[in-house]
Amino acid sequence: MTQLDVRPIRAFQDNYIWLIRSPGDPGVATVVDPGDAAPVLQALDSGGLQLGAILITHYHPDHVGGVPDLVAATAAPVHGPRHERMPVPVEAHGGGDRLSLPALGLDFAVLDVPGHTAGHIAYHGHGVVFPGDTLFSGGCGRLFEGTPEQMLASLDALAALPEATRVFPAHEYTLANLRFAQAVEPGNEDLAAYARHAAALRQAGEPTLPSTIGTEKRINPFLRCRVDDVREAAERHAGRSLPTPAAVFAAVRGWKDGFQ
Repeated sequence: MTQLDVRPIRAFQDNYIWLIRSPGDPGVATVVDPGDAAPVLQALDSGGLQLGAILITHYHPDHVGGVPDLVAATAAPVHGPRHERMPVPVEAHGGGDRLSLPALGLDFAVLDVPGHTAGHIAYHGHGVVFPGDTLFSGGCGRLFEGTPEQMLASLDALAALPEATRVFPAHEYTLANLRFAQAVEPGNEDLAAYARHAAALRQAGEPTLPSTIGTEKRINPFLRCRVDDVREAAERHAGRSLPTPAAVFAAVRGWKDGFQ
């Protein structure tokens, strides 16, 4: 299988808008979560590209703010979550749907991944996943609207994807996430090696992304709530027994929320 051509467009302080070069027509692109239109239009112009579609994972402004200007400039169709109040019109999708864009050579399974927001979705296909703000490298999104049980189930669904799946989160949070992950699992050698690798990439001005599902299962504490070392660290921090994976997740998420 030819690897999908996905490139980052930097936006705001730490957002990535992902640009997909169409396998069906390399002169056409799709963008994921364009919070700002200006860098997208610049990337399209410099690459001699037309915009064929816009994919949205959730309604937050830093993911949808650029959509009106992009639609006005390109008339590209917009695809987004069915179970959220979207600030822009979208063709609505939910878990179990397939988003098929045959003219672009793209076909994605849509996953419901609530937790960060109530109706958050992810797009999986072609050996990649776009999880928006549900899964980050070394971390996960804050629980603005969902419960720990919902977010853990969403992360479990992502962790069940093939380990080689490339993961394209929407933010460059990796180094901060890994500092926390190492506080949780200081003896994790895979995590220590990945932290060195990520630091070198950032030192060189390069993105730490994409990651892979296999990597995240080895280093991300939020995907490791059933691992004894993570549970024991969470129990020490919480000062109480944590009898379920959801309880471990909730404790680790609360720990991360206050971590400096």
